[in-house]
Amino acid sequence: MSNNESFIDEVNEEVRRDRLYGYLRRYGWIAALVVVLIVGGAAWSEWSRAREQARAQELGDALLAAAEMEDAEARAAALEALAPEGPAVAVAGMLAAEAQAEAGDSAAATATLAALADDPEVPPLYRDLAALKALMLDETMSPAERAAAFGELARPGAPFRMVALEQQALAEVAAGDAETALDTLARIIRDADVSQDLRDRATTLMVALGGEPETLAGAGAGGASVTAEPAAEQ
Repeated sequence: MSNNESFIDEVNEEVRRDRLYGYLRRYGWIAALVVVLIVGGAAWSEWSRAREQARAQELGDALLAAAEMEDAEARAAALEALAPEGPAVAVAGMLAAEAQAEAGDSAAATATLAALADDPEVPPLYRDLAALKALMLDETMSPAERAAAFGELARPGAPFRMVALEQQALAEVAAGDAETALDTLARIIRDADVSQDLRDRATTLMVALGGEPETLAGAGAGGASVTAEPAAEQ
């Protein structure tokens, strides 16, 4: 009986082996293809990563070389010629605008910054910064228009809200609207997130306009509260 069972087991084992070989002959190419794809994908990923790193290094070197040029016009031209992609667009654009402004071409600097501010590929933080810098350089807008534009950048939650409020107040002063400027300065002084330097500047300007900042215990982050009384018109 045991011999018969042993024979049957051997036969079953042989049948299973034949089936396995049959499956390998029929579908083995699929397994080989999967292995090739996995190895090839890993190799492609490594090559792509190395290429991107090399391109980033090359762009960084070019940016540094351009930024170190002493002549502002040459620096601006070199930065504009780079034409980078991705987040580097903002860096190159900011540097180019700075060089253009240094060379005395504020119109070109404003245009460069405005293009960054309108570029959906640029991260929002850099777009807001570019818009703020463009408004600060723009010499074609009236003070009232500048005040309104800075007001848009001073919306709650905006990354450069405090700086935009300060510029808004200055534009309102230039427009002859001292009362509104005092209200804007009071918003700066009372804000819990404002830096001490900016609060001091806002307080100084408020005093110059005839306002009366008063330091009270426990009022705001810096302990400042404000009574705004616009100066009498000259």
